[in-house]
Amino acid sequence: MAWLHSLTDYIHGLAWLQLMIDSFWSLLSAGLQFTLPLAILSFIGGIILGFITALVRLYAPKPVKWIFDFYVWVIRGTPLLVQLFLIFYGLPSAGITLDAFPAALIGFTLSVGAYTSEIIRGAIISVPKGQWEASYSIGMSSSQAMRRVILPQSVFVSLPPLSNSFISLIKDTSLAAVITVPEMFLAAQRIVSVTYEPLILYVEAALIYLAFSTVLGKLQNKLEVYYRRYE
Repeated sequence: MAWLHSLTDYIHGLAWLQLMIDSFWSLLSAGLQFTLPLAILSFIGGIILGFITALVRLYAPKPVKWIFDFYVWVIRGTPLLVQLFLIFYGLPSAGITLDAFPAALIGFTLSVGAYTSEIIRGAIISVPKGQWEASYSIGMSSSQAMRRVILPQSVFVSLPPLSNSFISLIKDTSLAAVITVPEMFLAAQRIVSVTYEPLILYVEAALIYLAFSTVLGKLQNKLEVYYRRYE
């Protein structure tokens, strides 16, 4: 009977492998169609919002600065999951209804904007004050000094934490499943509801997330090397 148990285990192992093969393209397709676009668009929007927020918090008049301080305080002090629920499920009560993908895009952009504003603000502050004085001494205006001297130096300082934020965002997009965005984790959940094999499907989804993060980590390293040479 031992051979029968061995054969059963072998067949069961093949079934798991076949399930992974059958589900791989569905998960990868969801990742390429929804997970990556959501992360990329949110990060681009968040960088723009974060840059504006950082400049306002550094140089704008106090009443305007307080508004952006409040925005950063709220976003950093509340869970991203709650923010997504408020945008997708809460706003319809106020007469504002959004589809799942735009709602997730807004939620992630606001989150990225708040956190990257702190990174960018810290990078700008880290540039020595003497750089400003040297810029003024050769006749540059404040905007010229910012554009030609301060920002190029702050880019190198902010690059590693911004890259890490983007890699984290790739993983955080799995939260979009709770508001029905058909990204990779939701695709895995739907397959699990049919196959009743949560372990193998969630492990497979985790491996694909790991592959995405690994590739992005390699690109981050190459980008840092490039900027180090430029510096």
